Amino acid sequence: MNATPRRDTQCPSSAEAERRELAELLPPPAVPGLDADRQLLLRREVLRRAAASAEPQGGATRRPARYRRPVRIAVPALACALAVAGVVTVDLGGSAGCDRAAVAGGGATGTSQAVRLLDRIALAAAGAEQETVRADQFVYIESRVAYAAQSAAGGPVTTAPVHTRQVWLSADGSRPGLLREEGGPDTRLDASRGSGPSIDTPTHAYVASLPTDPDALLKLIRDGGRSGDPDQRAFAAIGDLLAETWAPPQVSAALYRAAERIPGVAVVPSAVDAAGREGVAVARTAHGQQTQWVFDRTTYAFLGERRVLSEAGDAGPAGTVVGTSAVLAKAAVDRVGELPPEQPRG
Repeated sequence: MNATPRRDTQCPSSAEAERRELAELLPPPAVPGLDADRQLLLRREVLRRAAASAEPQGGATRRPARYRRPVRIAVPALACALAVAGVVTVDLGGSAGCDRAAVAGGGATGTSQAVRLLDRIALAAAGAEQETVRADQFVYIESRVAYAAQSAAGGPVTTAPVHTRQVWLSADGSRPGLLREEGGPDTRLDASRGSGPSIDTPTHAYVASLPTDPDALLKLIRDGGRSGDPDQRAFAAIGDLLAETWAPPQVSAALYRAAERIPGVAVVPSAVDAAGREGVAVARTAHGQQTQWVFDRTTYAFLGERRVLSEAGDAGPAGTVVGTSAVLAKAAVDRVGELPPEQPRG
């Protein structure tokens, strides 16, 4: 009698499914060398040793008055401009019944596909070069943004053009900053005279002091964030830090690894940022919207963010884009209003 167990041919093996999923999303290395798995293991070890030796630095004691990035919109009260129809990809499992994971809500940590992608993104972030920001400088961030607007009476969202957004933030939070949006007046960002910086109201010095252990970082984000669904709150807070601060490489890597631990995180194979750059997205769906972080599929650099209706409703059909952004530049400058030297842009 043959005791060899019969192989189930209905579902590919876990290893085969993983290889197929990554092959669909990620390009081959541009330069021959170590195979992808060996590179991944090597870079992960470097990152682990660097994180283990990193010591948190002291945080700043003051911050600029908080301004709200309009990408944080609730469906009933959409604010500011772009509604574009599209299709949301929410199921990225393998063959039927083999690696299905619901994008919305609880369950285990993010899908295996999302964890692998975030792991590669974290490794790339840890190896990035970044200039040191002095306490007396400002962090300059330039973006292209557009958001949807809905009248108080409800109904479908309306659109407005994608436009430039520039912000200058005091690195230690002690001096006024500036927000400048194309087509609108400049907004002064006053230095804080209240409580110190936090996850919701960060300064560069505060972000630089965040723990580089992903579990400790995720706990801090969960404990220090706004009220509401803790998983979605953590995902939104990490998205804010990625888009509107200039975290040091080790902190950026820790943010991505913290995101790996959030339930319901999945991958969207193709998404476009506000500048028209196509990439692969890490996404989470909650409360009728899907938030997508868009990354360059070759360098894994963070490109921008999209918010898409995942359910049809008063605001529009499923697939309507209600917010989009593209980060074009981040730099350290000496004065409010000063622009960094022109750099090549993706």
